[in-house]
Amino acid sequence: MIKKALVYWQKKGYIIKIRNGHYYFSDIEKSELFLLYSSNKIYAPSYVSLESALSYYSIIPEGVFTTMSISTLKTNNFITSLGKFEYKHVKSSLYFGYKLVTFQNKKIKIATIEKTMLDYIYLHVTLNHVEDFIALRWNKEVLKQIDFQLFESYQFIFNSNALNKRVKQFLKYLYA
Repeated sequence: MIKKALVYWQKKGYIIKIRNGHYYFSDIEKSELFLLYSSNKIYAPSYVSLESALSYYSIIPEGVFTTMSISTLKTNNFITSLGKFEYKHVKSSLYFGYKLVTFQNKKIKIATIEKTMLDYIYLHVTLNHVEDFIALRWNKEVLKQIDFQLFESYQFIFNSNALNKRVKQFLKYLYA
């Protein structure tokens, strides 16, 4: 009965299917926050991070056309009626460091600025030199607002020598 109703509502244009089991009402405004909220819901557990969070915090100047998230599930991506959603796998011990942002009485999980930076540096293994960070054209004024005590405590949890080396290059870039 429910499946028939969903098919009927789709044909009438009342709802739009995102992916199996996930729909939205066709009259909803598809804002950035709606995309971030949808990202949390269609592949859970997940939180928004990487390029999407960099854009959210105004660290990168470019527009982001794929909603990027972190998940303890396998790396995956979905091309939907809303857009492209990409999820990067991390081990469960690294699934932390997000805050809840309110959107229309709903909560969106988005990485803190400190965790965003660490997720990005951890997963982008080619960031090995100051020049690699310069090429990214990040907004240093925003980055200098990072709570470095929190950043270091998060970094410690990663327990990664490779990450520690890349963070040293990031800090050289930031304060050059």
